[in-house]
Amino acid sequence: MSFELMASMMCADYRNLEKEVKNLEKGGIDSFHIDIMDGRYVPNFAMSLNDMRCIREITKKPLDVHLMVEHPSNTIDLFTRHLKKGDTVYIHPEAEYHPSTTLQRIIDAGLTPGIAINPGTSIEQVKMLLLIVKKVLVMSVNPGNAGQMYLPYVRGKYDSLLMLKDYMEFDIYWDGACGADKIKEFAPLGVKGFVLGTTLLFGKDRPYGETLKAIREMRF
Repeated sequence: MSFELMASMMCADYRNLEKEVKNLEKGGIDSFHIDIMDGRYVPNFAMSLNDMRCIREITKKPLDVHLMVEHPSNTIDLFTRHLKKGDTVYIHPEAEYHPSTTLQRIIDAGLTPGIAINPGTSIEQVKMLLLIVKKVLVMSVNPGNAGQMYLPYVRGKYDSLLMLKDYMEFDIYWDGACGADKIKEFAPLGVKGFVLGTTLLFGKDRPYGETLKAIREMRF
């Protein structure tokens, strides 16, 4: 079964960032997930523009840039100018007055447009945007911090999106509290990719390659 695995780089060892990127590449990671937080849209600061630029220079793998910021239209060009074709930029629709305009700017920059859906945001609120985006990042935890617990009521959101994805032509990605059990359950249903953080990948005293190989060789 084919599915994508993305490394949540806010969970990486920043004392050895380049080494972390290279080890993840060697281990077979598909892309690097970059969480940008402004301390306003979410009550935390995480990665920065310079962190993103650094990783973009180190690797040829795609970047998934997740903007957890207020009014991303004000700063979107700062990010898109340093990215390349194949990279994705996610925005939160609630953070923007006119999210469709910001998504169009991502498209005009030659990048893949995506939206991130919070646990408390309904599919109906963002349904029209599903016609614009290519990727939908479903938050199974409230955004802002690593190491949170999975919110079971999010399951219904995945069910709704899985029924719409082929008709509206978008792919679904999982972000937050992603363990092997979630991949085993949701990959066969049609969830295309999973962001891996402290639940499964980082801080396990195990080579990344071993962990990623074990995930890909799971029995479904």
